[in-house]
Amino acid sequence: MPTAILDFETTGLSPAMGDRATEVAIVLMDDSGRVVDRFQSLMNAGVRIPAFIESFTGITNEMIEDAPPAADVMAQASRFVGDAPMVAHNASFDRRFWAAELERLGCDAAPANRHARFACTMLLSRRLYPEARSFRLGSLAAFHDLPSAGRAHRAMADAEVAAALLARIQRDLERRFDVFDCRHELLVKLQKAPKGKMPDAIRAFFASLPTPTPPPHTAHTGNP
Repeated sequence: MPTAILDFETTGLSPAMGDRATEVAIVLMDDSGRVVDRFQSLMNAGVRIPAFIESFTGITNEMIEDAPPAADVMAQASRFVGDAPMVAHNASFDRRFWAAELERLGCDAAPANRHARFACTMLLSRRLYPEARSFRLGSLAAFHDLPSAGRAHRAMADAEVAAALLARIQRDLERRFDVFDCRHELLVKLQKAPKGKMPDAIRAFFASLPTPTPPPHTAHTGNP
């Protein structure tokens, strides 16, 4: 199953304070680190974008006027993600908007993946690359010499860079710690691990996995 890497642009920092999403982008990345599909759309949530946010993202109120309704975009985005595990950079921010915007669809329409657990490339980077000067997405892209995908603080460009960063993290987990099965549950665990305790957290994770049960032995009775 591919992994969904998500990025929002918004009118502010918190949906609890009335801020809304203005753009969403999602890229699907396969196990080899290759982007295999993309979803992107501006959305009109009926909330005015402050001038400093317009300057920061380049998304203007005029652009939003002609965008599809937020509810329609979020329903499409949720269907696009499906059951894929979800990742974002500074995931606590994107997770709040993902859940809040999907909750607005109503009890009968809000999809189950609004409660998805996110892996966070920022938290993982803090543990893997403590020597980095900054853990902002652009700074980590420069630190790793990742290719630019367009203007920063536009959703698709940031989602593409976050996907490249995730692929780098997965390669470094394999190279440093022999992690050849970099499943989503492991990333979620490692992002909470105490700094300097990555090897212990990796060992504990794989030790906790159930041992596969061998198939039952069927005695050969021969022909009747």
